This record gives sequence, structure tokens and C-alpha cells, in this order.
Amino acid sequence: MIKELWEKYKDAIPYLFFGVLTTVVNYAAFALLWRTMGMNSQIANAIAYLISVIFAYITNKLWVFNSHTTTWKAFFQEMGSFFLFRGGSWVIDQGTMFVGMILLHGNGFIVKLIANVVVVLLNYIFSKFIIFRKRG
Repeated sequence: MIKELWEKYKDAIPYLFFGVLTTVVNYAAFALLWRTMGMNSQIANAIAYLISVIFAYITNKLWVFNSHTTTWKAFFQEMGSFFLFRGGSWVIDQGTMFVGMILLHGNGFIVKLIANVVVVLLNYIFSKFIIFRKRG
């Protein structure tokens, strides 16, 4: 039964695991920059997002979708696609942070958590069906 579940969800399980780790990286970097270093929340969020995207690319490529590019061209196309779609999800993340913190005066850590949940779901869809899809 466990083997069956693994086969059925072999992309989703490691994606959720590394998605949680990426969220931890994002959250920790945001907290460090915003609360500890006193950086503007929007700038801290942008830097934290970039750090977590680099972490996510490495983990998604190697351990989630087991992507092995055979040429430099394929590698840069895959990486470019990954960063392009993450740029799109960053707009959603940044917008959520702006609305939640600046306009609604919400708790930054709660707003960040909500933004991360939305972004992780969107990024899984982008990664599975577009960026790391099996090309035949």
C-alpha cells in the first residue's frame, strides 16, 4: 500500500517536503531581514523570496522532478523558465504582503504564511506541468 501511494504521488510528496523547507528558508530570511535587521518589509520579502527561489530550483531539479538536462542550452532554458514562473508567483507573494501588511495592517508573520501557502501551490502546478515536465 505504501509503495502504491508513493508511485501515485512520487512528485507531490518530495515537492511538499522541499516546499516546506523552501517556506522555512523564505520565512527565516524574511524574519531575519525584517525583524532582526530592521529592513523595510517589502524589500525584506523580495530578498527572502530570491533566496528561497534559488534553494527551490536546486531541490526541485535534483530531488523532486529528477531533471537531468543534457546540454547547456536545455539547462538554461529550464532554469530561465523556472525563474520566470517564480517571478510571476513573486508578484502574487509581494502583492499579498502589500495588501495584508500595508493596507490591512495585518500581522506580518501571518500574512507571510498565507502568501507562502498560495505560492507553494501555484509553484507546484508550474513546475510539474510546465518547467520540469517530461519531454518526449
